[in-house]
Amino acid sequence: MTQDHSPPAPSARGDRIAKWLARSGVCSRRDAERLIAEGKVQLNGVAVTHPATFVDEGDIVQVEQKVVGAPDRTRLWRYHKPDGLVTTHRDPEDRPTVFDSLPPGMPRVISVGRLDLNSEGLLLLTNDGALARRLELPSNGWIRRYRVRVFGVVDERALASLIKGSEFEGVRYGPIEAQLDSVKGDNAWLTVSLREGKNREIRKVMQGLNLHVSRLIRTSYGPFQLGTLKRGELEEVTGKVIREQVAGLAGGKTPRGA
Repeated sequence: MTQDHSPPAPSARGDRIAKWLARSGVCSRRDAERLIAEGKVQLNGVAVTHPATFVDEGDIVQVEQKVVGAPDRTRLWRYHKPDGLVTTHRDPEDRPTVFDSLPPGMPRVISVGRLDLNSEGLLLLTNDGALARRLELPSNGWIRRYRVRVFGVVDERALASLIKGSEFEGVRYGPIEAQLDSVKGDNAWLTVSLREGKNREIRKVMQGLNLHVSRLIRTSYGPFQLGTLKRGELEEVTGKVIREQVAGLAGGKTPRGA
């Protein structure tokens, strides 16, 4: 009988360290790979040189000399982001961040997508970087809805034409569904929906219609709703809801322990 010399299956060797760090909520897998390339990750006191390095139970992982706890069960929160906060962990301009505003006792979390400094509304937060990446995939086709207040004269015909895609300052933008809800003087409220957005897309597209966005509130991200959350309020999503909403998505298995 021929002896099997094939290497053990990855599941028997724990997770690759980049995936392990993402599951621990430290950062996304891509950012973990960058940290490894920069020599900032250690496994049992030795610098990790490749993201395919495996982490076994009992191993000690450090990022920038700080020990990282083993991955917890997958958790997800809905958060009503106020304006005036950035969604980065470290801001070079030292502006207040979403993560500084979270209540004591929260585990380290990362955001699912972003809302810029002056935008507000629903922001999903998770301790699982792999889940964050899955929820952001354009292939999910999840609709993101916003309430948008604009200053200027709204041309409803031009607004409706956004569904065909648009171009502003040489950048091509995908289909946007926008409708006029109400007008008061020079201000109007719109409902805007899109499936995949570029950085500051709504603001730039509205600028192309000679409209200035004075307020932008995200009301939903796929099946998750802002609902009655007040500014700065946080509410955890149940494991049952995570399983129901994530199980059908591309990109992997049901999140751990959810």
